[in-house]
This record gives sequence, structure tokens and C-alpha cells, in this order.
Amino acid sequence: MSIHYFTTPKGDEMAVLPRAELDALQDRAARAREVASYRAGEAPGSTAEEALAFVNAVSPLAFWRARKGKTQAALAAEVGISQNMLSAVENGKRGGDVALWLRLSRALEVPVDQLVDED
Repeated sequence: MSIHYFTTPKGDEMAVLPRAELDALQDRAARAREVASYRAGEAPGSTAEEALAFVNAVSPLAFWRARKGKTQAALAAEVGISQNMLSAVENGKRGGDVALWLRLSRALEVPVDQLVDED
């Protein structure tokens, strides 16, 4: 790491490092908090079967819908869209506005970022 230390005129010790190194440290700290939360039983984990189901699912949205035990028709009705629209969204054939993703997130009790595929 390329950290530069200095003391302010008031006597405070300070450190300066490149933004990329700060970002990497923050990512590592966030990951450590997530692992600690999981180990403390505060965050749900996945079984091997669930992990395989996630990998094999057509999309994260489809995985979470199935994991929560909801049919496309039931989830679509809950968020106010047609089953055909939900199917198209799950399969990546249609997008959806932010409001739709927020409704899906609330209905599935999963953060929005867990529902969308990075690609």
C-alpha cells in the first residue's frame, strides 16, 4: 500500500492513500461484515441445492420468486402486472421501470440488487 502519513498543525495524525486502495479496503471491510453477520446467524445462507438452483435459474428474479414459493401468476398479481409481463422480465425479454423493481423487491422481501442480473 502507498500510504502517506502526516500530522496536521493541530497535532492530528492523518493518512492519505490512493482511491483504488481505499475502495479495496472498503470492499474487504464490507465482506468481513457480511461474513460476520452470516456466522452470527443474522443473515440467511444458502444450501448447496439452493446455490445450484441460483446458478441454474434463468435470472435472479426467477430464483428468488421460486425460493419464496410464489408462482409467476401470484407474484404478478401482487405487484400489479400480468403473468406474461413477469415472465418476460424474468427471462430478460423486457425491462421494467424502477417502481416495478421496488414492488418486486418488497413482495419477495429481497433487496433490489439481489433481483437483478449484473449482465
